[in-house]
Formats: sequence, C-alpha cells, structure tokens
Amino acid sequence: MSAPVTAPGTDLAAPLPSAAGLALDLTGRTALVTGAAGGIGRACALRLAAAGARVRAVDRAAEGLEALAGEASGLPGELEPRLLDLTDLDAAETAAAGADILVNNAGLQLVRPIEEFPPDVFHTVLTVMLEAPFRLIRGALPHMYGQGWGRIVNISSVHGLRASAFKSAYVAAKHGLEGLSKTAALEGAPHGVTSNCVNPGYVRTPLVERQIADQAAAHGIPPERVLADVLLKDSALKRLIEPDEVAEAVLYLCAPQASFITGTSLTLDGGWTAH
Repeated sequence: MSAPVTAPGTDLAAPLPSAAGLALDLTGRTALVTGAAGGIGRACALRLAAAGARVRAVDRAAEGLEALAGEASGLPGELEPRLLDLTDLDAAETAAAGADILVNNAGLQLVRPIEEFPPDVFHTVLTVMLEAPFRLIRGALPHMYGQGWGRIVNISSVHGLRASAFKSAYVAAKHGLEGLSKTAALEGAPHGVTSNCVNPGYVRTPLVERQIADQAAAHGIPPERVLADVLLKDSALKRLIEPDEVAEAVLYLCAPQASFITGTSLTLDGGWTAH
C-alpha cells in the first residue's frame, strides 16, 4: 500500500485515511481468528466476515467479544464469539477443528531486561504466542488436508525477523512462530494448504500503546519521545500502521491469487528491515 510523505510537523501517530478493500468472496469458508477482541485480531475478524466467511472470533475478553459481535452485525458473513484462554492448549486445539482459515494473532508483551524478566511471564508469552499456534494448527490441519484446501496466516512481527532489546519473550516467540509457519508450509503444500506470516512494524493497537510507558522507563526518556525516538526510529515511514492495513494483507493471503505464496513472510514494516 502506498502512503503519503509525512510533512514536517505532522503528528506521527495520526491515522491515515482508509483505502478501498480487496474484493474477495469467502462465502462458505470458516475462519478462526485468535485475539479477536481488539487490535489486529478485531480488524481481521471483521474483514473476513465482510468477505462472507463464518468467523470464530476467539479471545478471553468477554466485553471485547460482545462489542465485536455488535460491529459485525449486518456483514455478509457470520461472526461467532468464542470465549477462550489460549493457555488452555487442549481447548485451543479443539476449537480449531473444521476451520478452513486460521489466523494466529493473539499476543502479549512485556518490556524488561532479561535479568529482570519474570520467568512465569516468559513462559506465558511462549505458551500463548508459540505453543497455542502449534496446537491450533494441529487441530485445523485434518479438516484442511481432507478437503485439499486451507490457509494458515500467522501474525508475526518485524520482531520475527529482527530483535530489539528488552523484549526477550516476544522476540523468541515470534522467531519461533516463523519456523513453525515454514514447517507447516512444507508439510501442507501437497495437501493444498498454505502457511505464511504477516510481519507488521508497530501497529496502532492497545498492545503498542501500553508499551510506551514501559519503553520510556527502559530507555530513560519521556513517554512523548518513545514514538519517534524508539518505536519508529528504524522505520523509513514515520507512522504507525493501521490494523485495517494488516487485515487486508491477511485477506490477500486467503485469495486465489495468493495460492503460490507459502512459507514466506509478508513484511509491512515501513522500511525497517531495508537497513
């Protein structure tokens, strides 16, 4: 997607006008989206439902799911809220049965130096962001293989390709997700199943907004400097990416035109990894 040049003095956090979406009919397909109550997951759930899919919207936030269901009312597809904590790995695997499209999106973040990083939080991050996607893929594949078609889209990050200080658990989980996605692509290819990662830079989500105070403390700078001096320091495009932009990339990977794209990472990082 193209973006206008940011003029001097422009608010780096300001959203851009939305563009027309990709035309794609997913009528008859069942999609499962994790972390669907907010941010990227919410945008993906709504976009897939707008394309006609039956969407299982999975999250542990009941109020967010209720609000999402209201937003989806009137869309061509159906949206079914499913309350689920992904640390319940058996339940996660069961929830994925029968899905034609799987979007592994749920995530959490804590910014701390390794020597101060709580081991229990490290374990939880790896459980939700790596082990749960494995179990969800495991649960979805029998149906996908049986029908000879499936789409797995793993919401990775620029941090699946690059590391940043103070994010050991998140970076480890995203790097692991990249490997899991590629393995699923190799195994799924003979069965008509593709598996890819989408790798955004910093997205305008509550997860990113919550990082600002943590980053300010970690780097010893005021919160107002975090966006320009830390989050967008290595990005050529000096703005946050919008959740709807990520959702369009996810939708594209489900399109017939993307049937030869598998085992790869679609980077939406504003030029971060061009360095």
